[in-house]
Amino acid sequence: MSRYDRTPRTNTARANLYDEITTKIIAELEAGRVPWVQPWGTSAAKAPLSLPKNASTGRSYSGINILLLWGAVVQHGFPDQGWLTFRQALSLGGNVRKGERGTTVVYADRFVSEDEKKRVRETGEEAQAIPFLKRFTVFNTAQCEGLPDDIAVTIPPSPSGLIEPKVETLIRATGIDFRIGGDKAFYVPAQDYVVVPPPQAYFEPINWHRTALHEIGHASGHHSRLNRDLSGSFGTKKYAFEELIAEQISAFCCASLGIVPTVRHADYIGSWLEVMREDSRAIVRAASQASKAADWILSFLADETGSADAGSADRRAA
Repeated sequence: MSRYDRTPRTNTARANLYDEITTKIIAELEAGRVPWVQPWGTSAAKAPLSLPKNASTGRSYSGINILLLWGAVVQHGFPDQGWLTFRQALSLGGNVRKGERGTTVVYADRFVSEDEKKRVRETGEEAQAIPFLKRFTVFNTAQCEGLPDDIAVTIPPSPSGLIEPKVETLIRATGIDFRIGGDKAFYVPAQDYVVVPPPQAYFEPINWHRTALHEIGHASGHHSRLNRDLSGSFGTKKYAFEELIAEQISAFCCASLGIVPTVRHADYIGSWLEVMREDSRAIVRAASQASKAADWILSFLADETGSADAGSADRRAA
């Protein structure tokens, strides 16, 4: 990746970046478009279904950057999910074409202020780092020229015949208590088990896999796993925030497995908007936690197959 300026921005600048991202996501939701469920498979989306990657390092982007880059791919009709910084394009022997406009992504880090360092030296206490976002610009490989031939090669979607076995293998490998039956899908945190109706209960069988990944996403937050706050009851902001996370977990996992993502709970969009309007950092935190959970889930598939092509690449969530 490019080198980052670690100079901390002012609180106002950091807040503005969160506001900018959140305003963009809210606008998409209000227009009836869910950013983590882009119209894959339609003429609007020419790129293959996959997570966006840095074309130079091969690393997948994570967290809120997935949503930002997916949005750019659909908006501009890019045919590829590969991205480069201006300098990376030059280092590969190519360049960004004149007149092209880049897409803003963010890098999350922490810094310790000089005052805090002084306090630590005087008291011997542990330093308290301050989180911040740093913006930088990337360009789709389709916006570049002169790149090596293998850089712009797109990743073909997984054959449809392999999707269901992969998901079933993945569920089994997680070790989560997964039960098939009944007429409703849900996760019970207190007893730590998932229930999903049988595949034949769904109008389209592929929806069973999307639903299963959504509920497995909830289970990833159990205190014995990633330890998210699952205490919210239906109708509360905590509940809406966890649903926002689980929706993105399912979408990220689906994209990695070659399954077109869909919205599992469109009726929650109003509550998501309410959460984001009250806290401009909510969508960034939700996407970060969703990306972390998707990596955790998909790592079990990599363990089963002995490969790391299912999303276990080294990532840093924004």
